[in-house]
Amino acid sequence: MENRQIRIIDAHAHLWLWQDTEVNGLKIQTLENGKSLFMGEIRQMLPPFMIDGHNTAEIFLSNMDYAQVSAAVITQEYIDGLQNDYLLEVQQKYPNRFLCCGMVDARQSGYFEHAKNLINQGFKAIKLPAERLIMKDRRVLLTCDEMMRMFSLMEKNDVLFSVDLAPGDEQVPEMEEIIAEYPSLRIAIGHFGLVTRANWQQQIKLARHPNVMIESGGITWLFNDEFYPFKGAVWAIKEASSLTGIEKLMWGSDYPRTVTAITYRMSYDFVLKSGLLSEEEKALFLGENARKFYRLENLIDLPYIKNMSE
Repeated sequence: MENRQIRIIDAHAHLWLWQDTEVNGLKIQTLENGKSLFMGEIRQMLPPFMIDGHNTAEIFLSNMDYAQVSAAVITQEYIDGLQNDYLLEVQQKYPNRFLCCGMVDARQSGYFEHAKNLINQGFKAIKLPAERLIMKDRRVLLTCDEMMRMFSLMEKNDVLFSVDLAPGDEQVPEMEEIIAEYPSLRIAIGHFGLVTRANWQQQIKLARHPNVMIESGGITWLFNDEFYPFKGAVWAIKEASSLTGIEKLMWGSDYPRTVTAITYRMSYDFVLKSGLLSEEEKALFLGENARKFYRLENLIDLPYIKNMSE
């Protein structure tokens, strides 16, 4: 099956207008030429040609069209600050291209009411960067009373839960409790369980539950030392598939941070070109699983545009 026959869906990407926030008392702030101040050092947060630091939907759509990606799920992270206002605009402007997650700040109490407001505004998914809830001086449990009230509300309103967990199995018991308590709450676990970290398979095994899926946002970052064509990442996909079945796994890019090192198309075509996966496995992983799980409709077909170098 060739690329043009697969409707590709990105299950993990980010958009923001500006970074201006703090995590654990450390500043994150947009600078110029794609750079950001990031927790005490300057990092290349965006490709250097994004000189104003605006990581917009329109720039991403241009990348998506070029790479033939039909739709994307926009997640959030505390290191970017809460982008709910902008993402609500994006969702309303491009309903067939993006599914945008709202985000609450669960590091401080009162987020249940914020979650209620986000749902009332029309968000169909809420994201938690759960690893950030393990802080230097305290920890917010995913099973605390306010959190469980939020999950109950989400389940009742059929709002999806997108979550990135701490490395290994540290938060897996909490997730097991949530899954048991709210069996109809759809859950997407990001960063492919932080593959390359010890005990990553324990996060993958959560997808043995019928309402849980795994997405691979950041997998090229996690295998960055190996670099393209990321053969270790493909073997990790094979191993995860042996634990859950390929129908429980979804591709995600972690755009735009990952495209400082590679092009957007490269963030998935290492899968497409691999001889380790069947054509059916590629179609499921790159789009079909996500289409079903996120209930994406009216997906567009995108033509292949030849490069000038071809």
